[in-house]
Amino acid sequence: MSEVRLAAEPRTEFGKGAARRARRAGLVPGVVYGHGQAPVHLNLPGHALMMALKTPNVLISLPIEGKDEFVLPKAVQRDAIKGFLEHVDLLLVRRGEKVTVEIPVLTEGELAPGGNLLEYMLNALPVEAEATHLPENVTVSIEGLEAGVSIHAKDITLPKGTILSVDPETVVLQVVAAQAEAPSEEAAEAAEGTEG
Repeated sequence: MSEVRLAAEPRTEFGKGAARRARRAGLVPGVVYGHGQAPVHLNLPGHALMMALKTPNVLISLPIEGKDEFVLPKAVQRDAIKGFLEHVDLLLVRRGEKVTVEIPVLTEGELAPGGNLLEYMLNALPVEAEATHLPENVTVSIEGLEAGVSIHAKDITLPKGTILSVDPETVVLQVVAAQAEAPSEEAAEAAEGTEG
């Protein structure tokens, strides 16, 4: 579990103009909520936040109202064209508290020969774990799997202290037989033209 400490400053100005000024200064407007407390509005360092968010479910330590608090990213808004961070919602968490997150599903190994394809039904697995010990991902072996094989959520070995937050029968991965591509309409018409 990655933990990143970021600086933060209270945000006193609101609205589009204030948000634009913050972003021009390299800051990202954000809000921290949770535990029945009033939302806390902050400006966070843009580059450091962007780097932290590259890790799924990163645990961020922030100075909030004079004390260090742990938060998890809950919603991230990015510019649709340029991709830079526009706003972030952060969820306040406590040590020992259970939270539900989605962790990426990774695979290792090779499918059985024969051109079969691996289809992801879920790219991320919903799990519940202690907020300060969230797994970064789960790895599933696909070594030698044949077409028609499905891997269900219950088949995946989870890290200690982590439990599924999805129906155990949910299909996460399945191996499908490669289909021969149907000829395109243009190719079919060209073939008909050469026959005549």
